This record gives sequence, C-alpha cells and structure tokens, in this order.
Amino acid sequence: MKKIKTAIIGAAGYTGGELIRLLVNHPGCDLVYVHSNSQKGKHVTEVHPDLLGDTDLEFTDEVKSEGIEAVFLGLPHGQTKGFLETHQFSDETVIIDLSTDFRNESHGFAYGLPETNRTKIRNAKKIANPGCFATGIQLALAPAIANDWVKSPVHISGITGSTGAGKSLSDTTHFSYRTNNLSVYKLFTHQHLKEIKQTFNQLNTGFKEELLFVPYRGNFSRGIWITAYFPYDGDLENAISVYRSFYQDAPFTHVSELDIDLKQAVNTNKCFLHLKKEHGQLVIYSAIDNLLKGASGQAVQNFNIAFGLEEKTGLNLKSIAF
Repeated sequence: MKKIKTAIIGAAGYTGGELIRLLVNHPGCDLVYVHSNSQKGKHVTEVHPDLLGDTDLEFTDEVKSEGIEAVFLGLPHGQTKGFLETHQFSDETVIIDLSTDFRNESHGFAYGLPETNRTKIRNAKKIANPGCFATGIQLALAPAIANDWVKSPVHISGITGSTGAGKSLSDTTHFSYRTNNLSVYKLFTHQHLKEIKQTFNQLNTGFKEELLFVPYRGNFSRGIWITAYFPYDGDLENAISVYRSFYQDAPFTHVSELDIDLKQAVNTNKCFLHLKKEHGQLVIYSAIDNLLKGASGQAVQNFNIAFGLEEKTGLNLKSIAF
C-alpha cells in the first residue's frame, strides 16, 4: 500500500494525540511531522507518554507544505481560517479540519459525516469534520428526518466525558468539579445545533422542527450518550428496518436490537444505536466515543474515503468491555 505523506497541525491536545495514535499505526499513512507551537522541540512521547516505542517524532513549530498530501488541522475553534490564510498547501493536498470553522461548508469544504455525505467527501480536497455531539445526534435521527417522521419538536439529551472539553484546564473540567457530579450547560443553544440542522435540512428540505437539546457534563473521561425522542405512529419493527437500511453501507454505525451501553462504543470508531417505542414516542439511544467517532477516528475515516482506501483502514479498534 502506498503511504500518504501526512502532517498534523495542532497535535498536542486530546484530539491531536488520538490522531497520532491512529496514524502511526495506519498502513496507508506516512506521518511526516506533527506541529505544535506550545510543545516545539519536545519529543511526542513527552506530551503523549503512551506512544513510547511507537514514534520518534518531535513537535515542530514549522509548517511545511512541500510534498504533503494530507494535513489534519487540530487547532482551537476560530483559528483555522486565519491559519489557512497565512499558510498555503497544494491544491491537491487533502485538508481535514477538526474545528467548527468550516462546518457550514463554506470555502469549498465538504461536511465530513460519512453516513450522509460520503459522495461529497470522496470528491473533496477540503473536509470539515463534524462535532462530537453533532455526530451522535445526527446518527440517532438522520433516518427519521430523511423519512419525514418528525412533525414536532425533538427532545434530545446528551452526556459527554470530560475530554470533550479539551485539554486546557477550566473550572468545569477540574477533577474536583467533575467527579461525583453532573451539570447542564448551553441549554437549547449548543453550538453543534447549527451543523445538525444543516444536515437535517439537506436530508429533508421541509424539516423545520425545533431540536430541544439538553447537554450534560459527565463525570467520566470519554464517551457520549444521546437519548432522542419524538411522537411516532408507526411500529417499532418498521423503524428498525428503515434504520438498518439507511445504514447498510455504513461500516461503523450499527443498529442493535439489544439494549446498548456506553462502554460498547468507547475506544472504537463505532456508533451504536438502539430504538424503542414507548408511550407513542420513538426513542433512539446513540453511543459513540467522543474522541474517536466524534473527532479523530472520524477524521481518519474521512481520510480513508478521500484517498479511496477501504473505509475501516487503521480503525479496527477493540473496545474495552469493562
């Protein structure tokens, strides 16, 4: 397999570390350099100690474009636009951005949710990776939206691990705050709602219903659990059949007839879905790993699609059961 010369810009944080872990073991990737202004000159293993024995790379603050075929951008939200204005890559370089900056598909970026946008991704040189909550919610509801089942506001709750807030310390990511605790933030106003509505409007141009999303901070490190529900007159068996058909070509999204739990998805690039019908409501559970299917794993999935590789290449990860 030909190795694709690849770089990571902004590789010191949680998603950057996950990208390195995936790409140093990816059979189609030659990770040429990893960039970080804050960690320049340090060995990668000084910042991500678990990679000892996997890579001898050092962080650099230089941005090299010559010969680079793919670049992952792990910069903080709001900084990617400025970075691309001052750093030029070849028109043939595939750029995969993990920030919010281009998720509205501006500046030639395709939205990188493979389950709904695979054709665009396959033909794109610029890909905007979805947000973590956005991924879990969209996969939970996309078949229902596409089939015009939703005729009223959708109630959604979601709980995320502390790694979803990034590596920088804050009052609400501190161990003393998170442990044995639970809290709500950005009630009905979460920034991922914009990209979710964009996808839903593309799936169903008539969809105008509100998404009433309650996000929770969880007292665990990684994973996202979504519960979404809306009134539904159909039968459960039909709903399950429609969902399975919708995701029949999606190698990482699985509809389970058995109850699911978060640990099934943690440390994988999978999304597990489970449907119930109770009190006239269709209820969908969705479980993903926020750092993998919700960020770096999905970015590598998009890398595979963009370069014509088998979609699961480098992503056959095994979950910890307990």
